[in-house]
Amino acid sequence: MTTEMTSEALFEAMRRSIIDGDDERAAELAGEALRAGVDPLRAIDDGFVIGLREVGDRFSRGDMFLPEMMLAAKAMKRAVAVLEPELDRRAMKRQVLGRVVIGSVKGDIHEIGKNLVATMLAAAGFEVHDLGVDVPFDRFVEKAREVDADIVGVSALLTTTMTGQRTVIETLAAGGLRPRVKVIVGGAPVTREWAEEIGADGYGEDAAQAVTVARRLVGAADAAVV
Repeated sequence: MTTEMTSEALFEAMRRSIIDGDDERAAELAGEALRAGVDPLRAIDDGFVIGLREVGDRFSRGDMFLPEMMLAAKAMKRAVAVLEPELDRRAMKRQVLGRVVIGSVKGDIHEIGKNLVATMLAAAGFEVHDLGVDVPFDRFVEKAREVDADIVGVSALLTTTMTGQRTVIETLAAGGLRPRVKVIVGGAPVTREWAEEIGADGYGEDAAQAVTVARRLVGAADAAVV
């Protein structure tokens, strides 16, 4: 078996570990890649990310469900954690598609969906700054200015807090960051019509769609029109 065939088999196993949501196997394969001298960036982009994208596609088609996507995201995190020290040692950086500031709006302490979106965006090549939950409106603005964000993602899981998404957009505008900084909104009660009403630039019904919208907003060539 040639070295290239061995590498391809390893990448396929990486892809499979993410689809299966097997974090132990993902971490094991990441370590194996390092021992074999595989470029850690290639391990991420040609192995693990391929699996995560497939999970996103299956989720969008209804062939996978939220618990399975969460397991896949956990496996992705485990793999990247193993590879990160070698990335830092080599001072290697993945191509950054854009910078995203994300958080659950003030008054909302739900984070599962927001965390999943943040993980998927990071895996897709975005630099993600997660502000957590119950984030004050002006904090989105401060962080967006601090990191020169391209996108602000605002999550709301309650009808009583989703109006805060409008306030975040208004606060960004008052701070002089609109329309350069784009805004994506999402959450259980949020609809495309609501997103349009408050002037958001994109709406993600789920984590996979949020990534597609984010890619479109930064002009990624292979992003689908949503």
